[in-house]
Amino acid sequence: MIKTSSRWDLSPLLSDDKDPKVDQIIAEAQKAYKDFVNKWQGRQDYLELPQILKEALDEYETLAHNYDGVGSVGYYFSLRYYQDQSNPQIKAQNNKINDIEVKIANDVEFFTNRLCRVLPKTQKIMLSYPELKTYRHFLEKLFESARYTLSEPEEKILNLKSQTSFSNWVSMVQEFVSKEEREVLDESGKKVIKPLSDFMSLLSSSKKKVRDISAHAINEVLGKHVDSAEHELNSILLDKKINDELRGIERPDKSRHLSDDIDTNVVDALVETVSKRFDISGRYYKLKAKVMGVPKLAYHERNVTLGDLGKKYPYERAVEIVGKTFKGLDKEFAAIFYEMIQNGKVDVFPEKGRVGGAYCFHKRLNDPIYILLNHTEKLTNVLTLGHEMGHAINDVLISRVQGALNYHTPLSTAEVASTFMEDFVFERVSSEYDPKDRLYLIMEKLNDDVSTIFRQVACYKFEQELHQLYREKNYLTKDDIGKIFTKHMSAYMGDAVEQSPGSQNWWVYWGHIRSFFYVYSYASGLLISKSLQSMVRQDKQSIEKVKKFLSAGTSESPKNLFKDMGIDITNAKFWNQGLDEVEALLKEAESLAG
Repeated sequence: MIKTSSRWDLSPLLSDDKDPKVDQIIAEAQKAYKDFVNKWQGRQDYLELPQILKEALDEYETLAHNYDGVGSVGYYFSLRYYQDQSNPQIKAQNNKINDIEVKIANDVEFFTNRLCRVLPKTQKIMLSYPELKTYRHFLEKLFESARYTLSEPEEKILNLKSQTSFSNWVSMVQEFVSKEEREVLDESGKKVIKPLSDFMSLLSSSKKKVRDISAHAINEVLGKHVDSAEHELNSILLDKKINDELRGIERPDKSRHLSDDIDTNVVDALVETVSKRFDISGRYYKLKAKVMGVPKLAYHERNVTLGDLGKKYPYERAVEIVGKTFKGLDKEFAAIFYEMIQNGKVDVFPEKGRVGGAYCFHKRLNDPIYILLNHTEKLTNVLTLGHEMGHAINDVLISRVQGALNYHTPLSTAEVASTFMEDFVFERVSSEYDPKDRLYLIMEKLNDDVSTIFRQVACYKFEQELHQLYREKNYLTKDDIGKIFTKHMSAYMGDAVEQSPGSQNWWVYWGHIRSFFYVYSYASGLLISKSLQSMVRQDKQSIEKVKKFLSAGTSESPKNLFKDMGIDITNAKFWNQGLDEVEALLKEAESLAG
């Protein structure tokens, strides 16, 4: 049995919340940034001579490598906040750190702000200069962003107002909701008091009474906080509108595409292609209702586990399954996985005050990578472990090849590694079930695929209409928001899912819509990863191509990375190939169900 740790070991960052080194580390970071500012702010030569720019970028890279804000202090307290959102001391420390990091960002704003405005002739010289090769795509993105970049004083103002106009609002609602506890039934039928992050998982229970009571509790919590969320969402929609107008950004999702290093026409092709095939998700839910013997599913029953798939997967068993999967794919994948689960890099179980869902976190190039789970021993939790470990492996591979300025993953491809690993984990775990359970296994896999592709595209379209309608009306009531939400959820679910009373408020809990237009990346990531999976299944040696892609970070655009692999993500035919795989699996399920 592999020895595991179920709590984060944050000691590589700080000893505890009161570590005396906190002020020292912050002071060191502030001095390093101040030295950089003093050296370069009054100079123009780095904007004209590529050899001087190389010196400046090397120093800028060093700042990102050593500090990326205030180094281990900022990372530590952001992780602690995810563990305990209700702790006032941690919130206060995070606010203090945020203020310091905003000031640091403002102090160094001049560097990239001036660099992105370099004349086209000089841009060509810089991009072709051999010693700047490492920074070539970093510079390309800067030059591309120039038309939407404001003056240095204006950018500083936007940075300063971001907390009051955006993050404070989002944190408020998130904290209100995460604190809530209700009495629900556990799988044994026993009455228990659980936090929202825990009883949310009970919606997939095979026992109707368990999921109905949990759904009632969720509706009660979200209904309690929907008025606050109405004001929150209107405030951040206004903030987004102001920012876009100041920058001259033509459409609300354009800034997301720029930051994700992806062409708008690629995202439009993805969204349009998936939307045209909402019949697949509609057929899936119709089949699910048929298998359950009901005319319609309630909204909260979308993720019900069918058949005998409700078996428990203790965390140690989940580790065993995922570990074997990674070992079968690549020795390096397995080594990264075991290092993380044995050395306090994974925080496993739900607790009051902690954020719901699952996440993978990274900060500086040499900092530990951490994963947060809310493991409740379900099959989906096994897949989630594989999914988040996919992110972690992606981050580790990047850190071994790239510098600090390229130690990122474009959001457009951020879900490729995670869904790639998750699908192989599903393939292994499905081998544990009897052939008679094949229908239920396929339905479970389809549930994930439908949620990742069709639900997220429906959410993206919900966001598009939300922002557009806000800009027409200047205020949206909770009823307005609920109607738009219900409209787009109905579009992908079809007639077999009832938009039950209370479900119109489930946008309150959906944190992703606060990271504007983020959700398309789930669909793009899964559909792209299906192509890579097919490649590896046909030729196991192709895993080296996958690893090369996962190691690239932001050193090249996703379009060019895929082009090198023979994948054209600008073509709607590519997206349809992945959707064809989902439909083929659905047809098999329909056949098995009779």
